[in-house]
Amino acid sequence: MYFSIIIPVYNRPDEIRELLESLVKSDYTKEYEIVIVEDGSTIVCKDEVERFKDKLNLSYYYKENSGPGDSRNYGMHKAKGNYCIIFDSDCIIPNQYLTEVEKELTSNYVDCFGGSDAALESFSAIQKAINFAMTSFLTTGGIRGGSEKLNKFQPRSFNMGISKKALDASNGFGNIHPGEDPDLSIRLWKLGFETRLFPKAFVYHKRRIDWDKFSIQVTKFGKARPILNSWYPEHSKLTFFFPTIFVIGIYFSIVFLAFGVTFPILCYAFYFFLILVAATIQNKSFKIGILSLVAVTKQFFGYGYGFIESYVKIILLKQKPEIAFPELFFKTKS
Repeated sequence: MYFSIIIPVYNRPDEIRELLESLVKSDYTKEYEIVIVEDGSTIVCKDEVERFKDKLNLSYYYKENSGPGDSRNYGMHKAKGNYCIIFDSDCIIPNQYLTEVEKELTSNYVDCFGGSDAALESFSAIQKAINFAMTSFLTTGGIRGGSEKLNKFQPRSFNMGISKKALDASNGFGNIHPGEDPDLSIRLWKLGFETRLFPKAFVYHKRRIDWDKFSIQVTKFGKARPILNSWYPEHSKLTFFFPTIFVIGIYFSIVFLAFGVTFPILCYAFYFFLILVAATIQNKSFKIGILSLVAVTKQFFGYGYGFIESYVKIILLKQKPEIAFPELFFKTKS
């Protein structure tokens, strides 16, 4: 196998520098290439890429802005390898990553894989709190992971791989964002390809977003899910409704409390206490435990509101997704 690493970037030269610095430290001894795709940035990373030309096998392309999915497709079509590995620009790659991927593909080949994410000690407190919310078994990250089998995993595009064979058959990512990665996974299944989680192929996902951007992001996740359910109803799951039910339940528990019924609100209090304890222990920081409460609350409310709005418009009112939520769709240009 010859790996081609594809990295789309938009106005983040500092992220590219950190990502490439981590790849320089890779313990993988075979040749591979790195394809950087500048997605219409006004703050370009070309100078940062040039600094690593003598250390890494790099190619750099600048294209008109058309979104991350289309930029990944662009990079994969420029790539020379027969297996593409895709990272977001805000990832830092452990030195054993490529070695672990090759081990998995050699022992049990699959045409598309996904890996998980973790937080580095150097990450900020907010980044660690958001990482907890996005990955914990107590949150929607856990709901997502629990609803997917190891051999039926839906890879996420910040850390995934796909063979050129599967890419050519599927035409790669669609123009929805977010939601382009589960959309691709389901289309691959329909074409007869398999996907799998590679547990040891994790990345450090920095997620350079503040609270407001995080709320916007998770709201978009919620909006995307009913769209995917309308496209692929056979893959809809009851767990996708849980954040919305969770949010509605909070309001009902407050109403019950006004009538002297305390049990529902106590259940929520116990849940958030578990979040505080788990996040504090995992990160060895009470501060991060408190911030994780904020992250989980924003996650549930953002996703829950986005989901119910999209469910009404897409499922009940039968609106076209591109018209109901134009902000979720890019015009492809590659």
